[in-house]
Amino acid sequence: MRALITGIYGQDARYLSEFLIENGYEVIGTRRGNERLGVEAAGVEVVSGDVSDPLRMHEIVEEYMPDDIYNLAAVTHVGDSFSAIASAFAINAVGAANCLAAAAKAGCKVYQASTSELFGATPPPQSEMSLMRPRSPYACAKLAAYWLTKNYRERGVYAAQGILFNHESPLRGDGFVTQKIVKAAVRIKHGLQRNLILGNLNAERDWGHAKDYVRAMWMIMQQPFADDYVVATGEMRSVRNVCEIVFSHLGMDYEDYVVESNEFKRPLEVESLCGDASKIRSIGWKPEISFEEMMVEMCEEADWSIKRDKYDV
Repeated sequence: MRALITGIYGQDARYLSEFLIENGYEVIGTRRGNERLGVEAAGVEVVSGDVSDPLRMHEIVEEYMPDDIYNLAAVTHVGDSFSAIASAFAINAVGAANCLAAAAKAGCKVYQASTSELFGATPPPQSEMSLMRPRSPYACAKLAAYWLTKNYRERGVYAAQGILFNHESPLRGDGFVTQKIVKAAVRIKHGLQRNLILGNLNAERDWGHAKDYVRAMWMIMQQPFADDYVVATGEMRSVRNVCEIVFSHLGMDYEDYVVESNEFKRPLEVESLCGDASKIRSIGWKPEISFEEMMVEMCEEADWSIKRDKYDV
């Protein structure tokens, strides 16, 4: 089996490519131009290819003829999308359209990475049947991709998608709130930072581990018929609770260091997201890594990184 993964330097792409290679797949990954924001998994063949370029995507698919395409390339930071609307739509919506068109022409299966941000203002629990009320340019672009995927499925293309709720790991980008909290707390512990300024501490999310969620992606693609699946833990925690857990693990009280500021709040807030993953649980998936285990793993990785840089060990 051969898989093409777009956005190969992202967190999910790294874990997914490792999972696929362990299961006997040949993996090709695309990057934008000379992009080098991460490290690909051993054994991945990396090629230059921007998903917003339809001709290039067709060329890559025709050259490698993958069995499966996993479209993970995206402008992923919700907050940044408010000031980069054109880029969000070019990659998240038009990029998805280009991947779907290339898959349809080549006759391969395609997985579209969707997001819990689609639900926006709809109160939890959110399932595949919940009303979608996006509240950011990121989510609006992803909603366009969501409906395009459904349209291609109705045309006979195996086009599946996972509506993934927040998922984290030590590979998470620094701009995301969990990693921002973890790295700031570790820096405070080592005397390298005085405090941490955050936006809405009461925002609630359903957080899982990226390793569990890429396994869900693969399971979705193994089903006899393409469909949409919410992937979530069903447990909701506030940003404040994340701060409490992380700082406590490091022997500190978050209230001594964390400051809430309107400067870091979104123009439109999504207050609460918590997924009902009954559908994907019915095909055998369930999370294996707890939230607490995930946060400890992230803290330990960040702590090791600080010690390496500070003490050159």
